[in-house]
Amino acid sequence: MFLFRLLLASTVMTVCFTTFASGALELPDDEVQALGVIFNTLGKKDWDFSNPCNGTVPPSAVKEDTAAVSCSNCVVNGINESYRVVGIFLKRQKLSGILPPDLVKLPCLQDFDLAGNYLNGSIPSEWGSMQQLVNLSLYGNRVTYSIPGALANIRTLRSLTVTFNQLFGNLPPELGSMSSLEKLSLSSNYFTGEIPPSFANLISLTDFMISDNQFSGQIPSYIQNWKNLTNLYIQASGLKGPIPPLDLLGKLTDLRISDLNGSDHDVTFPLKNISVPQWQILILRNCNLTGRLPDQIFLPSGGKTEFKTLDLSFNSLSGVIPESFLHLNTVDHIYLTHNLLTGRIPPWILNSRKAIDLSFNNFTIEKSDLSSSSCSQNKDSGQINLFKSSSMGSETILSCSATSFPDCPQRSTRLHINCGGKELVDVNEGTVYDADTDQGGPSNFFLAKDWSFSSTGHFMSPIKKAYILPNSTELISTDTIDPRLYMTARFSPLSLTYYAFCLVSGNYRVRLHFAETVFTDDETYGSLGRRIFDVYIQGERVLKDFDIVKAAGGVRKPYTQSFNAKVTNSTLEIRFYWAGKGTTDIPSPGDYGPLISAISVDTDASGRISVGAVVGILVAGAFVIILFVVAILWWKGCLGQRSSATDHDLRDLDLKTGTFTLRQIKTATNNFDEANKIGEGGFGSVYKGLLSDGTMMAVKQLSSKSKQGNREFLNEIGMISALQHPHLVKLYGCCVEGNQLLLVYEYMENNSLARALFGPEEYQLQLDWPTRHRICVGIARGLAYLHEESRLKIVHRDIKSTNVLLDKNLNPKISDFGMAKLDEEDNTHISTRIAGTYGYMAPEYALHGYLTDKADVYSFGIVALEIVSGKTNTSHRPKGESLLLLDWALVLKEKGNLLDLADPRLGSNYNKEEVMRMINVALLCANVSASVRPTMSSVVSMLEGGAVIPELGPNLSTVDDEMKVKALWDHFQDKKESSRENSKTQSTVLTDDQFTGTSSTSGAVDLYPINMDSSYLEKRV
Repeated sequence: MFLFRLLLASTVMTVCFTTFASGALELPDDEVQALGVIFNTLGKKDWDFSNPCNGTVPPSAVKEDTAAVSCSNCVVNGINESYRVVGIFLKRQKLSGILPPDLVKLPCLQDFDLAGNYLNGSIPSEWGSMQQLVNLSLYGNRVTYSIPGALANIRTLRSLTVTFNQLFGNLPPELGSMSSLEKLSLSSNYFTGEIPPSFANLISLTDFMISDNQFSGQIPSYIQNWKNLTNLYIQASGLKGPIPPLDLLGKLTDLRISDLNGSDHDVTFPLKNISVPQWQILILRNCNLTGRLPDQIFLPSGGKTEFKTLDLSFNSLSGVIPESFLHLNTVDHIYLTHNLLTGRIPPWILNSRKAIDLSFNNFTIEKSDLSSSSCSQNKDSGQINLFKSSSMGSETILSCSATSFPDCPQRSTRLHINCGGKELVDVNEGTVYDADTDQGGPSNFFLAKDWSFSSTGHFMSPIKKAYILPNSTELISTDTIDPRLYMTARFSPLSLTYYAFCLVSGNYRVRLHFAETVFTDDETYGSLGRRIFDVYIQGERVLKDFDIVKAAGGVRKPYTQSFNAKVTNSTLEIRFYWAGKGTTDIPSPGDYGPLISAISVDTDASGRISVGAVVGILVAGAFVIILFVVAILWWKGCLGQRSSATDHDLRDLDLKTGTFTLRQIKTATNNFDEANKIGEGGFGSVYKGLLSDGTMMAVKQLSSKSKQGNREFLNEIGMISALQHPHLVKLYGCCVEGNQLLLVYEYMENNSLARALFGPEEYQLQLDWPTRHRICVGIARGLAYLHEESRLKIVHRDIKSTNVLLDKNLNPKISDFGMAKLDEEDNTHISTRIAGTYGYMAPEYALHGYLTDKADVYSFGIVALEIVSGKTNTSHRPKGESLLLLDWALVLKEKGNLLDLADPRLGSNYNKEEVMRMINVALLCANVSASVRPTMSSVVSMLEGGAVIPELGPNLSTVDDEMKVKALWDHFQDKKESSRENSKTQSTVLTDDQFTGTSSTSGAVDLYPINMDSSYLEKRV
C-alpha cells in the first residue's frame, strides 16, 4: 500500500513538473508583444521571441557586452503574477534606436540596462509610471533633452545612471523626493543651473557623481548630511567653492573634487584630519585650497589600508610637509605638484618606493639629501618627480640625480619632437624630429639633450594603461607634415609638460600636432568619446577645452595648431592639462587626458631682414623698372589674361585651415560629377566628395561669373578659419588654382534645417519635439559664441534655416560666413551695406543699414518660429503678396492661441510648456525694437528654463488690416489642418524662396542651396 501511494505521488509530481515546464514558464502574450515593440524601438532586430527569456541574470553578474532578458515570478498590486520580465540587459549591442515609451507595459521590470550603445532621443516621461523599477542605466549613449521630473514617481528606484550622454537643462527638483535613491550618476552631460535644494532629502545616497557638466552656484552645503555617501565625484562640474566640511561622512571612501569654477576666494581644506583606513581615493585638485596641509593623519589599528591615491595638486597649499605624513608611506600615488610648499623634503619620501610628485614647489633641497637617498641610485625603487621643486641658487632641481640642466653645446633656433616615437626625418621638409620613447609613469621626469618632459598622474582605470599610444595604420595628412609623426602619441591622465632649455632668445612659432586615434568614426559607442584638455605655453593658456575631434573635423585626422611664443631666458615651457572635462571611459576605462603627436618649434623671422635678403634686394634693383613696365602691360591685358588677385589676398590672411590642390578636389568629386552636386546658386555650385582617407566633404565652388564672390570668398575663409565651436560648420580648407576658388567644408549628412522642415516631402525629416528643441538651443549656443565668447566678435548677418546645417546626429551647425562682419567691442553699431535675406532681416538693419549683434538675434527669432511651426517665414502668393509667419504668430498671441502655431506633424507629442517658452523667446528676439531683444547667452538660459522670459507688451502686432488677418488665417491655419496635402503641392503654390533663400540681397548663398527646378535634386542621395 505504501509503495502504491509513493508511486502515485511521484506520478503526480512528474505531471505537475511537466505542465509547469511546458506552460507555466511561458511569458504572457502581452509581454512578448511589448518586448517586440521595445526591442524594435531600440533597434535590436535579432532577438528570438519564441523564447524571449534567456536566463536569470543578477545585475552584479552582467558583463559589459551582455544581451539578456531575465524573467521570474513577481507580485503586481498584491496579485502574484506567475512569470514576467524582470530584467533587460542590452549592453554594447550597437543599438541606434530611441528609448521606448512602451517600457511601461512590463509592470514587473526591475532592471533596465542599456549601457554602451548609440541610442538617441529623450527619456520618456511615461517611465514615471513604472511600479517596480530598481536600476536604470543609460550609461554611454546619445540621450538628449532633460531628465523628466516624472521619474520621481518611481518610488522603487535605487540607481539612476545617465553618465556620458548629451542631456541638458536644469535638474528637476522632483528628484529630491526619491527617498530610496542610492546612486545618482549624472557625469559628462550638459546640465545647467544650480543643484536643487530639494536634493537635501536624498539621505540614502551612496554614490553622487556630477562631474563634467555646466552647473552654476556653490557646492551644496547639505551634502555633509548625506551620511551614507561612499563615492562623491564633483570634477569640472561648473560649481564653485567653498567645499563644505566632510569630516562627518565617515563612510566616504572615494572623493574626487577638482577644477572648481571661480578663483575670487580661498577654499579651506574640507577635512580636519585624514583617516588612512577610511580612504581609497582622495582627490582635491585645483580647488584653490590655501593654508597648510592637515597634520592629523590617523593610522589603521590593524596596519592594513586600501588607500591608493592622494591628489592635492594645483592648489596654493603652503608650509612644510607635516611629519605625520609619514603615515601615508603606504599610499601608492601622492601628487602635491604645483603648490607653494616649502621646507626640506622628508627622507621617507626620497627613499620611497611609491610614486610621489613634488614638482613645481618651493622646497629647500640639499645635494646631500639627494645623494644619500635611494632615489638617486635606483630608479626602479620608485618614481619621485622633483622637477622644478626647488631652486638652489642658480641651479634648478630636476630629479634625484640631476640638480641642474646640462650645459648647452650651442643655442638653437629650433626644436622638433616626435612625441612617443623614434627619431624621424620628415620626408617633406628634411627636419629631424627627436626620439621621445621614455615609457613615462605616474610621477615621471625625463631629460634629453636639450629638452625634457615631466608627467603627472595615473589613469583611473582597473587596467594598467601605457603613457605612449601607438597607432596601427598611417593617417592621411592634408598638410605638409610627414604622416609618420602620427604613428605614436604621448598622453597623460593629468599634466604633461615639455620644457626646452637651449633656445636662442627671440620670437618663435610653436606648432602642436594632434590626431585622435582612440575613438571610432561610426555609429557605435566607441564614437561617443570626448577628449577635452587645456594647453599652456610659457604659463599662458592658449587653448581652453580643446577637442581634437572638433578641431580636426573627425577622428584619425591630423590637425596642427600654431602659436607665437617669446623666449627670453633660453627656455620654453609647453604644458598640457586635463581639467576634468570630457568622457573618461569611452571606448574603455582610462581613455581621457591630453594627447600630443609631435611638437615643432621654429624661430619666427617675420619683421627681420637678413643680410642675404638685403643683398638680394640690391641685386634685384636692376630689374625693378623692367618689371614695373611689364606689370603695367600685363594689367592692361597686353600680355595675356590677368590672374586673380585672390591668391595674393589669400596669402595675406592668417589662416588656420589646410589647403587642397585642384587635383585632390577633382578626384574627390569625380571631376565635379553632376551626380555629386548637392546645391547651386548665385555663388556657384556645391558638390559632395570623398577624400582619399575616407573623409566626406562638401566643396563650394565659386562661379567665375560672380562679381561679389571673390570678396565674400576671402571673407568667409578669414572669418571661419579663426572659429572653432561645436555649432559652427568646420572649414577643412580651400583651393585657389587659376580661376578656381573652392571652399572645402565638413559634409553634413542631413543637409539644411530648411530642407528637413519644409523642403520637398521626400526629403523632409520627422523631427520630434526634443530634437527641435535641441536644434534651437544649439543654434543659440553657436550665435552666443560668435557674439560673446569668440576672440573675434562677429555678426553673421544671414541667419536663416538654410544656413543651419544638420549632421548625421541632427546636431545644428551655422554655415555661410560670406557676409559676416567683425563687431569691435567699443562700437555701438556698424554702418554697412545691407546684405541678408528678406524676411529674416531686422527692421533697423533692412531700413537704415544699422547693424549690431541684435540683427542676428532677430533672425534667430524667425528661425525659432520656423522650428516650432514647421513652416517657412516668408510665403509669396501668386499675386505677389507676402505672408509672414511672424505676423501670424503675433495675431495668435493677441488671440491667446499661441499653441496653434505648433507643427501639426508633432501631434500631441510635445511639451506644451517648452513650446510656449520657445515661442515667447522667439517673439522676444523678433521684437521690432533692438533694445528689447536679449543677448544670445540670455536666450540660451531662457530656452533651457534657467532664466525668466520678460513679459512682452500687449500691442506687438503690426497687422491691423482685417483682410490681411484673414489672409494669414486662410494660409497658415488651413495649412495646419491639412498640412500633409499642402506639403505635396507646396512647390506649386509658393515660390522657391520659401526655403532656398534666393531672396538674399548678396551674391553669397547657402552652403547647401536647393533649386526646386534642378534635375539633380531627383538624383540626390
